[in-house]
Amino acid sequence: MVEAVLIDLFSLPANLQNNIQDLLCNMLGTIEECSSVTAPLVYVMCCQTQRSERNGEQESLLPALRDFQALKKSLEVVCALTTAAALYTIKQRLDEKDLSIVKFILPAFRRNLMKVYIDHLFTTVYQFEFEDLQMASNCNNILIAEPQTEGQTLPTQDVELITNEIQMYLQSLPNLKGELTILRSSLIPDDIFLHGFTTRTGGISYIPTLSSCNLFSSSKRRDPQAVVKENLRRLAIAAGFNPETFHRVKTDHGNAVYIMGKTEPDSYDGIVTNQKGITIAAPGADCIPVLFADPVRKACGAAHSGWKGTLLGVSMATVNAMVSEYGCNVKDILVVLGPSVGPCCYKLPQESAKEFHKIDPKCVRLFDSASPYIDLRRATRILLETGGILPENIQDDSVTDQDQNITFCTACHPDKFYSHFRDGTNFGTQIGFISIKD
Repeated sequence: MVEAVLIDLFSLPANLQNNIQDLLCNMLGTIEECSSVTAPLVYVMCCQTQRSERNGEQESLLPALRDFQALKKSLEVVCALTTAAALYTIKQRLDEKDLSIVKFILPAFRRNLMKVYIDHLFTTVYQFEFEDLQMASNCNNILIAEPQTEGQTLPTQDVELITNEIQMYLQSLPNLKGELTILRSSLIPDDIFLHGFTTRTGGISYIPTLSSCNLFSSSKRRDPQAVVKENLRRLAIAAGFNPETFHRVKTDHGNAVYIMGKTEPDSYDGIVTNQKGITIAAPGADCIPVLFADPVRKACGAAHSGWKGTLLGVSMATVNAMVSEYGCNVKDILVVLGPSVGPCCYKLPQESAKEFHKIDPKCVRLFDSASPYIDLRRATRILLETGGILPENIQDDSVTDQDQNITFCTACHPDKFYSHFRDGTNFGTQIGFISIKD
C-alpha cells in the first residue's frame, strides 16, 4: 500500500552520479511494477552543494535530475543544504496530500542515520519501509555501501549532531499566521507571577488544523515533538520563561494533582508549585486551562478541566493541594479560566448532561434534547465557589468582563484558537502557563 517513494541521493558517490538517469529509470520501473498505487509520487532528495571538489568540476547530478523530472511528472526533486531541510520539505509535501505510507530507498550506510531523522521529524502516523539503494551496472545490482547491522544504534555524538541540525533548521523557519500572541489576566499580579494563555499564531506548525503555535505532540497527530519544542522555545522567549524548567500536566481527564518536588504520577490533570522559576502549564483545545495564583503564600497551580475533569472536581483538587501543601488560604487564591469551548457550541449526550444539570440546571441548555448544550465554565465556577473561592477572585470573561477577552470560545474563533470540537482528531493545542518570578 505504498503511497509515496522517497529516494535518498544525499550522499551518492561522485563516480555513480553520471549514471543517475539509468539508476532512476531502473528504480521507477520496479516501483511501478510493485506498487499498489498506479503512479506513486516519488521524491528524490539531494544536496544543494554537491560537487566534485577534488577535480574542480561542477557536479552534474542536479541538472540530470532536473531533466529527468521534466520527463516524469510524478517525480519531484528536493535539493537542500542539509538532510533535515530536505526531509522536512518532503514531509510538507506528504502532508499536503495526506500521505503517510512511504517506501524509503537509500544507501545502506545511511539507514540508521535516517531513522534518527525520522524519529525527530515524523510521528507514528507515518509508516516507513526501507530498501537499500542499488545501482544497475553490467546487468548486476551493486550496493552503494555495505549494509549496517539491523538495529545497530548510532554513536551518541552522531545523534546529537543530527538533533542540533534539526533544531537549527527549525529555528530558521519564519513564524506563521503572524506574531506570537499571549493573553494575560489583570487579576493575577504581574509583580509576583509570570503567566499567560497562548493563541494559535506565531509558531512553525504548517498543517491547517495545527497551524501554527501547536504545543502538543501525540502519536495520532502529524506534528512531531521537534516542531512542538520549537514552538515552545519561541513562546518562552516571548513570555520570558526558561523552557528547560517547563512542566505541563500529563492529561488523563481525571482529578489527580502533581505537587512539584514529589514523586510524579504517570498521569495528572492538575499541577502546583511554590518554587520560583518553574513554569507549569495546562493544555486546552476546548477543555478549560485553569490558572491558580496565591499572592500571599506565593504559590501557583494549573489544571486541565474537560467535561470529565470538571465533574470529578479537578479545579478544587488543585486548590486543595495548594492549601494542604503550601498553607494557602482558599480566600486568597485567584483563579482564571482560559480560552475554552463555550455553551454556545459544546454538546454532550443526555446521560452526561444530567450530571451537569445536578450541579446547576443553568449549566445545561435544551436539556430534553438528545445532545444538550453544556456550560463547562459555569459548572467550574459553581464548584470553585462551593469550595470557598470568592466569586470576585474568579475571572471568567464570558460573564465578568466581556471586554477583557481571556475566556474566548475556542470553537467560535478559528483564527485565534484550536478546537477539537471544531477541527476533529488532528487538532492543535494551546496552553495556560504560570510561574513565580525570581
